[in-house]
Amino acid sequence: MRTVGVEEELLLVDPETGEPKAFSAAVLARAARDDAAPGVFEKELYGQQLEFATRPQADMGALGAEILRCREEAARHSEDLGCAVVALASSPLPVSPTLTTSERYAWMEERYGLPVQEQLVCGCHVHVAVDSDEEGVAVLDRIRPWLPVLTAISTNSPFWQGRDSGYASYRTQVWTRWPSAGPTEPFGSAEGYHRRVADMVATGAIRDEHMAYFDARLSDTYPTVEVRVGDVCLHADTALLLAALVRGLVETAARQWRSGAGVPGHSVSLLRLAGWQAARSGLDGPLLDPGTLRPRPARDVVAALLDHVGDALVDSGDTDLARDTVARLVKHGNGARVQRELLESTGSLRDVVAECVIHTKA
Repeated sequence: MRTVGVEEELLLVDPETGEPKAFSAAVLARAARDDAAPGVFEKELYGQQLEFATRPQADMGALGAEILRCREEAARHSEDLGCAVVALASSPLPVSPTLTTSERYAWMEERYGLPVQEQLVCGCHVHVAVDSDEEGVAVLDRIRPWLPVLTAISTNSPFWQGRDSGYASYRTQVWTRWPSAGPTEPFGSAEGYHRRVADMVATGAIRDEHMAYFDARLSDTYPTVEVRVGDVCLHADTALLLAALVRGLVETAARQWRSGAGVPGHSVSLLRLAGWQAARSGLDGPLLDPGTLRPRPARDVVAALLDHVGDALVDSGDTDLARDTVARLVKHGNGARVQRELLESTGSLRDVVAECVIHTKA
């Protein structure tokens, strides 16, 4: 059974106003003094963010429990300092991000300018174990057309600087301003992958291999494939669904590779459009079918993903989890729809944030 780990970036906010607060250094110091969660939390690019990483888990029940525990610990440390954590991929309220002090982040600000000063967004990254770089690259080459479906499932950033962006995931639009972000051509082999990354670093446009911000990549820290297309999910069970589906995609692709199946020939230009469409409409509009790259109802495209990874879900025991959570999302909506419905019912973005703080703990 392949192990899975999840990284989530959370917003730190004022519990009264809903505005982001640059309290990450204080929260990290508070967490460092707590033996209950050593090494779980990490600093991010901005002082208004807090990141955590779960341990690798083979069992989805254990992974779900750890996601909830990490969120609860983040909330406890934050509340001790007079702030709150919320799983939103962008701030609904206007914010001027505070860059975390570090030589690396200062280099990024000087190199990339205004985007670094503006880009306060929170993602969900899923790591799935692979046996080798060769297997990992075979997986990367084969999962490319399915990644926009994961974006659509996770969408949770409809608001930007106090306005409705018109997107279900505006985080995706902001994120693609990085020069190395987005879908990739097939790499063909582990050698091809590492040569591509080395060539990118050699241009000087990115600092190092860690800045190869592909939609999915080999981790430079762990023996995993890292899928990076998701918004941080409002509800922990959506994050768990994302983890189960990513593991299913990795296992399915690895089996295809071992059986000699070829790599889908989708062009990067069309995959960019599929990613854009997923960010635009989430689960509430059409998506591009991963096989034909033509519009289909989101419900049908998500069903196609479940069918595509069906054997892997059965073998890992994740079928009921995936189908039940998808049914809930289709009926009640993901984070993007929940946020918009909250604004419609309350008329206040501050109240949207306050309600989402509660959802984050659920």
